[in-house]
Amino acid sequence: MADRVTVIGWDGSPLTAAARSALGAATLVAGAAHHLALPEVPGRAERVRLGSVSLAARRITGHRGTAVVIADGDPGFFGVVRTLRAPEYGLEVEVVPAVSSVAQAFARAGMPWDDAQVVVAHRRTLRRAVNVCRAHTKVAVLTSPGAGPAELGLLLEGVHRTFVICEELGTDREQVTVVTSDKAADHTWRDPNVVIVAGGTVTTPAPENGGWLAGGEPRDTASAPRGWALPAAEYTGPFGEGETEQLRAAQLARLGPRTGDLVWDIGCGSGAFTAEAARFGAAVIAVDRDEDACARTLSAVRGFGVQAQIVHGTAPHALEDLPEPDVVRVGGGGAAVVSAVADRRPARIVAHAATRDAAELIGRDLTEHGYDVECALLQSVELDTRVWTEKERTVGFLLSGRLPDRHP
Repeated sequence: MADRVTVIGWDGSPLTAAARSALGAATLVAGAAHHLALPEVPGRAERVRLGSVSLAARRITGHRGTAVVIADGDPGFFGVVRTLRAPEYGLEVEVVPAVSSVAQAFARAGMPWDDAQVVVAHRRTLRRAVNVCRAHTKVAVLTSPGAGPAELGLLLEGVHRTFVICEELGTDREQVTVVTSDKAADHTWRDPNVVIVAGGTVTTPAPENGGWLAGGEPRDTASAPRGWALPAAEYTGPFGEGETEQLRAAQLARLGPRTGDLVWDIGCGSGAFTAEAARFGAAVIAVDRDEDACARTLSAVRGFGVQAQIVHGTAPHALEDLPEPDVVRVGGGGAAVVSAVADRRPARIVAHAATRDAAELIGRDLTEHGYDVECALLQSVELDTRVWTEKERTVGFLLSGRLPDRHP
């Protein structure tokens, strides 16, 4: 095992005295090509081109001497330090940090970033990174080849965002470009780059002294209502069939929307489910054939300070060009819409039915599509607590389908 391992962050500025001292004593230096070309790298040191960090970690583990790893930006922020400290390598490291590429990007844009989400996009996580950009008004995306500004723009179709694209930060080839998301695919971008994705509707003012939680929205969360499955009084207009608080609570519990997910809310009605799924951090596309329902949904999401894409159209035809969902609520359209949704293979689907026959039809269709199906009869009785008499009774069937071969 190496006697000593130092990780140096590099942001294009001159190396610090601590970094130069570590490099001067190094017998092995790992880094990208432009790091290994730095004049401070000793000629006698073994040089390891840093491609796979895991492979480099194994080389360092077997090295007898003093090792240095050079990485762009802050190596402790989505960087190499996590891998090097993994238990299988047993490496204790000293870190000489630099300014992270995210901090540099926001500095170039002249924007604060304590309220920003930060995501890493590569081929495996690109879709989830895009969903974060749909759900939030300010996101920094650490890109990779094949998951860069062009791909982000293409997958954000239907959602308007502004891109601040920062290429090769800290080098002589540094360039900062501002484009709209629909134009990003018209250009060729150099790696490495960081993309700031900004836009959406912000309806609540930022607190005077800023926020209190890094990555949180810059609004006063104390003014937001506490709880989930809120009553109709919190929304504009009455609830329709299948929108009761109790049914909505069960649907949210079955679907479990979360950050990085894309939720479809088909037959969005009052917008209550759309707004609450978005409050969990998920991206939401709400669909309804009724223009008034679309307007109510827009009012609901704006009232809660969250983001959603609203599509006026009739399912299943309105679903054909939408991006692939992770979980879906079918609030209207019956078995035909459920069948069209199941063809897209989301991980989970919920629907409701007023009768047992309708519930059986939906359940059989989900089963034929390979879903594990649960059905429950939900009965809710609201009491007038002044006299403890029954005010309203609702009865309905909740159906949920889970696709066994997809991540839950």
